[in-house]
Amino acid sequence: MRQRSRGRVTLAGVAAMCAVAALPGGTAWAAGEPNPYAFDTDAQTIEGAESTANAKALKDGTTYHSSIGPGGKLNYRVDLDAEKNAYVSVVAVPKLGTKFAYGDGIKVSLQNSQGSNCSSNHALAGSAAFARPFAAYAYRTVERDGSSCQKAGAYNVLVERTGSATSTPEDWELEIRHVTEPALKDGGPTEAPSEWPSASPALPGGGSKERAGGTSFNDAAEISEGEWNSRMKAGRTYFYRVPVDWGQQIFATAAIGSGSGNDYVGNALNMQLYNPVRGFVTDGSTAYDGKQKEAALNPLPEVAYENRYDSSAKVNGMRFAGSYYLAVSLNPELGEKYGEEPFGVTLRLNVEGSAKAAPAYVGPLGDFGVSEGEKAEKSSTMKLVGAAGIGAGTVLVLGLGAWMLVARRRVAGQPHVLPASAQGQAQAPIQPQSRPQSQSQYGPPAAW
Repeated sequence: MRQRSRGRVTLAGVAAMCAVAALPGGTAWAAGEPNPYAFDTDAQTIEGAESTANAKALKDGTTYHSSIGPGGKLNYRVDLDAEKNAYVSVVAVPKLGTKFAYGDGIKVSLQNSQGSNCSSNHALAGSAAFARPFAAYAYRTVERDGSSCQKAGAYNVLVERTGSATSTPEDWELEIRHVTEPALKDGGPTEAPSEWPSASPALPGGGSKERAGGTSFNDAAEISEGEWNSRMKAGRTYFYRVPVDWGQQIFATAAIGSGSGNDYVGNALNMQLYNPVRGFVTDGSTAYDGKQKEAALNPLPEVAYENRYDSSAKVNGMRFAGSYYLAVSLNPELGEKYGEEPFGVTLRLNVEGSAKAAPAYVGPLGDFGVSEGEKAEKSSTMKLVGAAGIGAGTVLVLGLGAWMLVARRRVAGQPHVLPASAQGQAQAPIQPQSRPQSQSQYGPPAAW
């Protein structure tokens, strides 16, 4: 499932890039236009129920497509055992140009048979009150000394749409995914860290690279540590996927380049970080006034199993290794004040720390963890860089050795014959040249 999905991502990403390139520069997104969010092509259609009595079941490892109206409350069912941790994420996708208010959003709750919440999370438009995809999740964590939500049985997933009566009264499309996480063989640690390295690292090396973002979690463009440039349209959201392994920290900033004009736009750029099960972790935003501005994520702990026992989202969200997602949104007001041409946006990403061994799970990880293919790809890249460095160093050493030998023989008046090991590096034989006696006998031959 994981590898097949990545294959679709490549094709979808190319299609998305072509679609963006085909857009005329002066065309604004019309109010009520469908959001270009790329839903999972394997998603099953499902309807949420008004009552828990007739809620339809969500299967483990499956993605669903649904919708919710203003003020809607929908119920879905999940059947859980007493060993695995369970997660249900909901991505809400309003249409472009939809009128938003501060409290517009979705709330996702996972409830036991008594109607008590195992967990509940709210995704709100907040001060960045413009239509864009956003996600929330709920989960059931099996704990060694837990008292509620620990038994096997039927659990209820409640999805609620919150908002203002002044907001656009249109249905929002939903993408729902249910996954489970196997238990640990030995139970694992139960105390969350109290501190971690929080100092911002130096700028990533390697120069800038171009990378267009995807339109959703499903076609998110994979990026690694480095500096990435993209062209982004106002009112749109762009997704990037970052593999982060156990013991590693992620630092990210997004900068919008300077432009002509000085009109002020509040919450012009919003960047959100989601974990491998599409759970919100933290965000950063910035206003814009025509000068370059940068948004940064709050400092985050290293990825560790025990993070789940902390109460804050930015700690307990970093509970497993895998693909973390950056969603970068530009306020549509930017297009109104600065024109509809795409803006230059630069992502700077650091993934600090060496990967550690994964905890001892009792079963396959599915959506969790960095795949062996990703690790091999990273290892191959490092080997290639190292080989290139060694190869360049070998050529340089051979060239310098040949030069020293030629210089010595010139001084001694001997014929200019390169050693066999260096002859293959020479483009053509070096011919004897006369040189004034006052010129230094050192330095590269004149033909170099």
